[in-house]
This record gives sequence, C-alpha cells and structure tokens, in this order.
Amino acid sequence: MTVWAALASPRYVISSWPWRSYAYLFTSVPMGAVSIVVLVGSAALSAVLSPILIGILMLTAFPLIGAAIGWVERRRAGLMLVDGIKSPHAKLPAGLTRRAKLTFRRREQASMRALGYGFVLGVFVWPLSALFAGISATVLLTTIAAPVIADGDQMGMGPWTMDTAGEGLVFLVLFGPVFYVVSSYLLGVIAGAEASLAKAMLGPRQEELQRNLAELRRSRLDLVDAFETERVRIERHLHDGVQQRLVGLTMTLGLAELDLPEGEGKRLVVKAHGEAEAALADLRAAVRGIHPRVLVDHGLEAAVREVADRMPLPVTLQLSIPTRLPGPIEAAAYFVVSEALANVAKHAQASTCEVTGWVDRDRLVITVQDDGVGGAQLGAGTGLTGLVTRLDALGGTLDVDSPPGGPTRLRMECPCRLGD
Repeated sequence: MTVWAALASPRYVISSWPWRSYAYLFTSVPMGAVSIVVLVGSAALSAVLSPILIGILMLTAFPLIGAAIGWVERRRAGLMLVDGIKSPHAKLPAGLTRRAKLTFRRREQASMRALGYGFVLGVFVWPLSALFAGISATVLLTTIAAPVIADGDQMGMGPWTMDTAGEGLVFLVLFGPVFYVVSSYLLGVIAGAEASLAKAMLGPRQEELQRNLAELRRSRLDLVDAFETERVRIERHLHDGVQQRLVGLTMTLGLAELDLPEGEGKRLVVKAHGEAEAALADLRAAVRGIHPRVLVDHGLEAAVREVADRMPLPVTLQLSIPTRLPGPIEAAAYFVVSEALANVAKHAQASTCEVTGWVDRDRLVITVQDDGVGGAQLGAGTGLTGLVTRLDALGGTLDVDSPPGGPTRLRMECPCRLGD
C-alpha cells in the first residue's frame, strides 16, 4: 500500500502511516542540513583552492557526493514507499580498480540527478519538513501535557487560557483528537509529496530500466551457461568414470560366472552380475536423461522423435525447425516436451497426443496437445515449474490451457537467439 492509498482509507489515523510521516519529515531535517552544508562547504573550498589544480579536481567529485546522498535517500524513502526506490545506477563492470569505479559512477547521469536532489533537499525540502512537523509535534505534545502544565500555572493555547488541571484535561479531550486527525492527514500529504519527489529525481529513467533489465537477462543467461557447464561435467564424470567402472565390474562378474562350478557361490555371482547390469542400465538411462546424446548430435527434432517413440500412446509430430538452435534453447525445449509427454502418459488418460513446433519471426514455438481429461496446472506437481524458470531466463514463456474434461494444450515460446 502507498501513502496515497492509505490516506484514502478510513483507518489511516489509527495505522502506522502518521508516525511514518513524522519520522520521514523529521529525518529530512538532518539529511537536508548535512547535504547543504557539505555542498556549500565543498563549493567554497573548491573556489578557495581553484588557483591550484586540486580545486578544479574537487569540482569533478561533486557527482560522487550526489551519488552518496542518493544512496542514503533511497533507503530513507522506504519509510513512505513500501517498495522503496530502485537504484538507477548501472552494475559496475568486473575487474575495475577503485579509481575506475569512482570514475564510472561520476560520469553517470543518475549521480548528477542525485546531486540536484541534494541541493533541493538542502534548500527547500528540509525547512518545510522542520516547519510543519515541528509545529505539529509541538502542538500535539503541548496538548497532551496540558493537564499537567495547567495544574498550578496559567497556560495559554491560542484563544484558550487554562488555570487548572481540569481545564487542561477538557482541552485535551476536545482539541487533541481533532488536531491529531487534521495534522496526520496534512503531514501524510506533505511526506508523500516529498517521497514522490525523491522517487522522481532518484529513481531510474526508462532507458536505465531497460539497461538494468538487459543486465538482469545477461546475469540469468550466465546462470544458464553455468548450469550447462556443470551438467557437461557431471555427464562426463558419469560416462567416463562411473559407467566404465560398472562395465568393468559386469565383465569381471561374467568371467567369474563362466569359471565357477555349479553351487551357491555361482548363484550369488550370477545374481550380482544381474544387479550390476541393471545398475548399468539405470545409469545409462540417467545419463541419457541429463542430456541425451541424440540432442547434441542431431538436434531437437531427432531428440523429440526419440521421446515420442518411447511413448505408450500414439504421438503425432509436426516439427518444422530448419536449422540448429543454440544449445540452451534446444535443451530447454527438449525437456519441456519430454516432461509434457511424461505427464500425458501418467495423468492425462489420453488416447492421442500431438507435438507441433515451428519458428515464427525468430521465436521458437512448440505446442503439446492431448485429448485427455484436462485439469493440469503449472506448479501443481506437474514437474514443469523448474522449466518455467529456465525458460524465463532465456526470455521464453510456458502456458498451459487445460479446462476440466480436456483437451490440454501446452504452449512454449522462446527467442531463437540468446541475445534477444
């Protein structure tokens, strides 16, 4: 909820928002005072030292002062903005020295905007905050203390004069609630306006949002690449290490089986031989499930056909993918189809299934449709939830349309180029 939505609520005066408004306005005072002192002091020192080079160099550091003010103010804005203010600064490139990082920040437009906000905060904002919040808090505290102050001493409050504790108590009961309600709404509007100004000047612009989104996409692609690298390492270890040991074990047990005479010992060796062959078959299936070799060697269409051939129901394939796609995209599409077909076989009670795939304006589109009972949902134990996250990292989407009674239609879309 924003402060503006809270102001429209009848529960505003009994919520935490009036006190958050007080806190935001009162903390504006030291921040504004420090900002203007630092800015004016730095400008004066730069002017004094301008005959020598250091004075000119100090002027170039002003955007860094603005960046520091913006960093503090974006966090302080959390008192009034539930979601805070997102940083407009770009992510620092890796490998920069401390000096290079400062130079990078100094040249950003966001640092200059924060410097301008520091000037506005120091000249205009904090005096208004101190005036309204100070007067309101003073009157409110004086009203609360009226019964004590008026007891034995004359107390004047505007047109009212009180000589006794009883008169002070009457004044508190009659005037206190009214003033609290009026001042709470007034300070809420002022604090909300100040927070909105901070968000407008310190928040990211459209091009900065797009840049941050691109950086997020690149970081997620890095995670996908890291996953693929780890997957290749695990597959190589299983194929060249564990699998070869199991092959050697089965051969050794087979030779022992031939040399042993009939009896209990041979029976146990035969049993062990069978168990080793079963373990080897399971391992090969696991390796194939991690990343099938046919997908690497022959592409998505051949890998999907192999999955369809293992299905217990007829699967019609209509795939039109003219060229090989980037590895992460082919892998994501393969596992989506594989998981979807597995769900059809286990849960759909379908008699037929159809897989369709094509490339539409640099986007890979794949649909899986069955004539089953329907009722499928993403995130409801279908095994597709992780694939949604994987596709999202690639800029793709996964949708399921499965009304009760069927049919179920799963549609996947993904850019064909990782740079999109």
